[in-house]
Amino acid sequence: MRWSQPQDSCWGSAVSSWSKVARRIRVPSGFVLAGVYLWLAKPSVQSIAFGAPIMIVGLALRGAASGELRKNEQLATTGPYAYTRNPLYLGSLIIAMGFATAARSLWIALAMAVIFIGIYLPVIRAEESYLAKSFPGFTDYARRVPRFIPTFTRGSRTPSSFSWQLYSKHREYNAILGSLAMIGALLAKLRWMAR
Repeated sequence: MRWSQPQDSCWGSAVSSWSKVARRIRVPSGFVLAGVYLWLAKPSVQSIAFGAPIMIVGLALRGAASGELRKNEQLATTGPYAYTRNPLYLGSLIIAMGFATAARSLWIALAMAVIFIGIYLPVIRAEESYLAKSFPGFTDYARRVPRFIPTFTRGSRTPSSFSWQLYSKHREYNAILGSLAMIGALLAKLRWMAR
């Protein structure tokens, strides 16, 4: 199961101080990175055409995961959660890879890698610590399902319990809208660069 913005009281001593900081700065750092991204990006029609399908894969994974997630109520083990414990973060990483491809900038790719390692990995560890304390089945689930890189074994197939209502409740459509806005900004920069 993946969840976001839990109350500090649920975390207790399981969360390191950096994990708390990382949890708080991950969204604002995304906005800062967006500004730097647009400044450093050197898009071309081809780079956007190659990057967009990668983004779509990440958005689809995030969407599928969001529709399975009943935050703080139930351990999510169906749909994408049957293959990776963190499909939302994996989807975000894939989206970032698509944007790095579209931007044609090594600096952007490096910045995204640093942010993922420095911010998202500590948050993932802290969330999993919370889940282990909150859901008795988490330890067994964690033994069977990898933290990040998915495995597609026979035993991991489970029926999906996807719900559009959950997708909507989690406002996952904002990831699509944000991606479209950034692609629009890349296209605008491309047009500006052509002058």
